[in-house]
Amino acid sequence: MKLATLKDGSRDGQLVVVSRDLTLAHYATGIANRLQQVLDDWGFMSPQLQDLYASLNAGRARHAFPFDPSMCMAPLPRAYQWADGSAYINHVELVRKARNAEVPESFYTDPLMYQGGSDDFLGPTDDVVVPSEAMGIDFEAEIAVVTGDVRMGATPEQALEGIRLVMLANDVSLRNLIPAELAKGFGFFQSKPATAFSPVAVTLDELGEAWQQGRVHLALQSSWNGRKVGMCDAGPEMTFHFGQLIAHIAKTRNVRAGSIVGSGTVSNKGVEKNGHMDWPKGYSCIAEKRCIETIQTGQPYTDFMKFGDTIRIEMKGLDGRSLFGAIDQEIVSTAGRPKEAPVSLVKPQQAGEVGDEAPQAEEASED
Repeated sequence: MKLATLKDGSRDGQLVVVSRDLTLAHYATGIANRLQQVLDDWGFMSPQLQDLYASLNAGRARHAFPFDPSMCMAPLPRAYQWADGSAYINHVELVRKARNAEVPESFYTDPLMYQGGSDDFLGPTDDVVVPSEAMGIDFEAEIAVVTGDVRMGATPEQALEGIRLVMLANDVSLRNLIPAELAKGFGFFQSKPATAFSPVAVTLDELGEAWQQGRVHLALQSSWNGRKVGMCDAGPEMTFHFGQLIAHIAKTRNVRAGSIVGSGTVSNKGVEKNGHMDWPKGYSCIAEKRCIETIQTGQPYTDFMKFGDTIRIEMKGLDGRSLFGAIDQEIVSTAGRPKEAPVSLVKPQQAGEVGDEAPQAEEASED
């Protein structure tokens, strides 16, 4: 089934069930008002929501209405925990190679992870509001899961059983703030503003054959200023699957229902082509592109995002339809939207579709 939370003027919004084709919705008020209620009592409430979902898809729901993603909050507007991993080791390898550093052996067996702010998430079409372009604004296209209760000490296989929902994320980074924060030895804080999530969160059965061994085997699409820059395969190159990421959190503490766990930037390896490396599937964050540029030319040349830029993140199922709806956001100054449409900040040699040579870089950050 597919679930969303609509804006209703409150902090936590109103839970709705959304049709498989994302055209219709139905309030879940007879069952639960908030998604957290469902996560707290999944065994009792989810079958009722599943029945409503079946009725909605069959055209039998009496009070269905058109589904509008622009009215959505994050599926879980605030959460007890938001922990983001770096499950794609290729991303880490590129970052390290760009600054001539080795990847520690432990990185291949023990995932990197940071704990982000979970009190203020963004809806899928909410503006990304930033004080200054000088902070180095970057998108990060990711997959995230929402858990039920997972006990301390759970194995990766047991942790997989705790996954309730899957969604997409734009884990915005302010790259130019990261080096000074990491130098303090305590990790990200101001460099990680509010994260946005897809309009709907879906149960694992909606993924069908695409869900295998704790990974989503589909392409994650990223379009920057209307140009497709990433078609990264989220499955085979995910070094640590979601069960491993959840088990990493659960090593020393319980993971409670309503925790959100992110994959980190989805990343694919390059391929050798005519004597040089090419990245035909593109990128899921600008920082990685800058890393590739640094490796190829000695320095990055792609700018980070500017006010007025847009980012769209979407994943289509095996049937070609959008699975989660799209994250579709604009970068906006704290002073508000610009009066005129901005000139594209992607240089001509970088503005091509996926498959064009367009490298990237991760300034002192491996998330």
